[in-house]
Amino acid sequence: MRSGEELDGFEGEASSTSMISGASSPYQPTTEPVSQRRGLAGLRCDPDYLRGALGCLKVAQVILALIAFICIETIMECSPCEGLYFFEFVSCSAFVVTGVLLILFSLNLHMRIPQINWNLTIFGFLATAVYAVNTFLAVRKWRVSVRQQSASDYIRARTESRDADGRPEVQRLDT
Repeated sequence: MRSGEELDGFEGEASSTSMISGASSPYQPTTEPVSQRRGLAGLRCDPDYLRGALGCLKVAQVILALIAFICIETIMECSPCEGLYFFEFVSCSAFVVTGVLLILFSLNLHMRIPQINWNLTIFGFLATAVYAVNTFLAVRKWRVSVRQQSASDYIRARTESRDADGRPEVQRLDT
């Protein structure tokens, strides 16, 4: 049998008895255990969200926005293209934004970013849409007023040219 000195091991080495008990060993674990990673490896699709009303609505929005964008891209020629360009922008933007939201909600990524209140964010998108409609209506009203102004200028100019025949102080060049 070994003596007590032999059980302690070599100088500077922990003894087998102290490693078992762990209380008197100078070699205590200094790091914390590794927690589960929160990276992209744990992504799973949430079928309950996709089967629910909100998920079905998001899928329908993405599909319809994609179809609208494809349809607008098939037009080869247009004469007043401003409305066409606006529709192209809106359909492409709707496809991208709604697609990103569908991915966020179906993969539960919104739960990993608790600093953002996602319900209020959706209301922010709605407010942005309302402002966009307001801007569109304001521009349309402005264009109508510009057209009316140019039409009234044309009518005024025509009226003044007719009145020149009746005024003796205006001489006609063709006589």
